[in-house]
Amino acid sequence: MTDTAYFCVLSHEGILAVRGPDASKFLQGQLTCNLNYLNNETSSLGARCTPKGRMQSSFRILTESDGLLLAMASELLQPQLADLGKYAVFSKSRLSDETEEWCRFGLAGGDGTLVSLGLDLPQTADQIVRSNGLIAIRLSDGRAELWAKAQDAKQTRLRLCAQLAEAPLNRWLLDQVRAGIGQVFGTTRELFIPQMINLQALGGVSFKKGCYTGQEIVARMQYLGKLKRRLHRLAAEGAQSELPAAGVELFSPVHGSSVGEVVLAAPSDDGMELLAVLQEDAAADGRIFLGSPDGIPLTLLELPYTLNADQEIQR
Repeated sequence: MTDTAYFCVLSHEGILAVRGPDASKFLQGQLTCNLNYLNNETSSLGARCTPKGRMQSSFRILTESDGLLLAMASELLQPQLADLGKYAVFSKSRLSDETEEWCRFGLAGGDGTLVSLGLDLPQTADQIVRSNGLIAIRLSDGRAELWAKAQDAKQTRLRLCAQLAEAPLNRWLLDQVRAGIGQVFGTTRELFIPQMINLQALGGVSFKKGCYTGQEIVARMQYLGKLKRRLHRLAAEGAQSELPAAGVELFSPVHGSSVGEVVLAAPSDDGMELLAVLQEDAAADGRIFLGSPDGIPLTLLELPYTLNADQEIQR
């Protein structure tokens, strides 16, 4: 696939809204990210964990009007609404599914198009600009998200089509894999702690905000633990009959059982690329197979960022 500019519709995710005077205070005790960093010009990645530190969801969160919006895998939205609702009744906040009220676009190489829409977006990751009801968000690898209200979606799409080629969602997901940005889907719910998908390296975990559900486990792993499973980027050559779903197991001769799980996969020109959480000894060995001990062989690739424990605990 070429590196030409494009846009696509981000149809795989939904929007969970938490609104009301206590929305931020309520979520601060529920999420890994520090909402004190959020304002009209800043967004964040984040997760919501079980008491044992396992992620129930991961998302991008931003402020909007009288509350906050969380974009997450569509299949996680209703379970999170139901579970968060048990605690929201004790605060002045209300939860709802606002998926139908928004249309989200992903843009690669589309900064000029954003400027034509009145959105001069800074290059710094997680920055936001807003204009005429539109919201643009910078991602860590330089791509951008564009959020439009549903009533403006058709006109916004036409304006994007006038300047950019429209690509399928898999193109966007391939760029997400190459950016090393993992996320939770329905089949991987409660499978990973945040550090397993490097969420702390992308600003999605705060170690200074105080208590939240699962905080003790997440902090202990950062300060005292030795993480044995971590996110890696891999590739398989040749045309694939189908992409592996999130949660499909990986195998290695190092162990007689599974050594990891797929986080996200997307087709590439040469075959496919994927993110997977792997045991470190299996990754060091390098002999990784998809789906079974004699499955498709995978090659390890570099992630585009480095892990820095000292830097990660500054937030």
